[in-house]
Amino acid sequence: MAKEPANAPHTDDSVEQNKELNIWEALIPVFALVGMLAYNVYVFGDDAISGSNQFILLMGGAVAAVVGAFNKVSYEKMLEEVARNVKSTTGALLILLMVGALAGTWLISGIIPAMIYYGLQVLNPTIFLAACVIICAVISVATGSSWTTSATVGIALIGIGEALGVSLGMTAGAVLSGAYFGDKMSPLSDTTNLAPAMAGGNLFDHIRYMAMTTTPTILITLIVFIIIGFTTDTTGTPDTDGILTSIKSTFDINGWLFLVPAAVIFLIVKKAPPLMALLVGTLLGGVFALIFQPGIVAGITGAEQLTFESGYKGVINAITVNTSIPTDNPALNDLFSAKGMYGMLGTIWLIICAMVFGGIMDGIGALARITQSLLGLAKSTFGLFASTVGSCLALNVTASDQYLAIVVPGKMFAQAYEDKGLAPENLSRTLEDSGTVTSVLIPWNTCGAYHSSVLGVAVGDYFAFAIFNWLSPFTTLFFAAVGIKIKMLTKD
Repeated sequence: MAKEPANAPHTDDSVEQNKELNIWEALIPVFALVGMLAYNVYVFGDDAISGSNQFILLMGGAVAAVVGAFNKVSYEKMLEEVARNVKSTTGALLILLMVGALAGTWLISGIIPAMIYYGLQVLNPTIFLAACVIICAVISVATGSSWTTSATVGIALIGIGEALGVSLGMTAGAVLSGAYFGDKMSPLSDTTNLAPAMAGGNLFDHIRYMAMTTTPTILITLIVFIIIGFTTDTTGTPDTDGILTSIKSTFDINGWLFLVPAAVIFLIVKKAPPLMALLVGTLLGGVFALIFQPGIVAGITGAEQLTFESGYKGVINAITVNTSIPTDNPALNDLFSAKGMYGMLGTIWLIICAMVFGGIMDGIGALARITQSLLGLAKSTFGLFASTVGSCLALNVTASDQYLAIVVPGKMFAQAYEDKGLAPENLSRTLEDSGTVTSVLIPWNTCGAYHSSVLGVAVGDYFAFAIFNWLSPFTTLFFAAVGIKIKMLTKD
């Protein structure tokens, strides 16, 4: 019998069967959901992820419930499956809250600013594009946000590249390659938490397994940009003195701050429970904030000096709610902000609503019918991986949202992977390799529209140079085709 992952959906029995439900009836809620989501994103644009998409998921669940009612499935049965699905995400939801808390204390302690400060200093005209990838990767891993990275340091790098005579498309492609590397690999990223939650895996197992495809992809990306850099003539000298001065004048930047991420990495390597590692990182971040950034902690609360009360209040605010650190450089103000645990509620809301949709689909037997058809089409392991990649790409195009390109295929394919004897990390990795990173390559997707607007570069101009983004799906398919690092479910 397969060993159940820590955060997996219920596996005490198989996905619910319903012999009266045919494949077209099972697909009605899926088609309805994709259609409603596509129109919703068209109407709300980027704001769709703020709540309306969550409601649309509930509407998709309602359509599934109607289909179930016509096929003699009781309301109680559907509600029972919803409850099981929501319960299965408990660990993931707690991790999300702790990730928000950690981001807050790492900001006020100066850990994230220190990463940015030292990262910016590696710029060199000859290796400018490769440096863009590295800088944005470091910042995105530290913040867990490709959007923030693009809107802050990304804009600065676009300006530097333009001054050096580097193509805007090249610079934007390098920025996005690095930014989405962090969006995939950072435990602070909502998509990195969302993928294993949908697949039924563990956060840090997911990151370790994803590194197997992500590492060669980012290395190839760097090699290509190094070659481009050495074959492209550049003139001028990048000027980051203003940004570095602003960071240094706002925070006490020193090497001791890196003890905190080192401690978290040590715990991860030692396979400590994710919640423990994140909690230790959060608490150490708060302690280091009080030691190295007393003025910032006091300023958060409006106090003139640090006292026990203002220190406590400042750290707790950073952990729980929105926190912003003002600087004399407007370009840095958006970067030096965190939303704490409060900022994770949108993703938690999305997961819960997705579990409602998935639970009802499970309860009426639709998932069983769909997975049976998928397994019929995907005779091989490669076929299953290819079907997952295709579904993620299709949802990025039709639903125009990277979260839904993870949520919907994740729930739909989970049982199919288990039936093939594949560990959930295979699914979560494929969701990220094809759902997360390709969203920025589609002009009408929320990610493509956002990044092209912020960087001032059309998707068509940076598409070819966003090497990491379009190469990732091919890498995961190559691994599946040749059978490299395909993790199987362990046996009791």
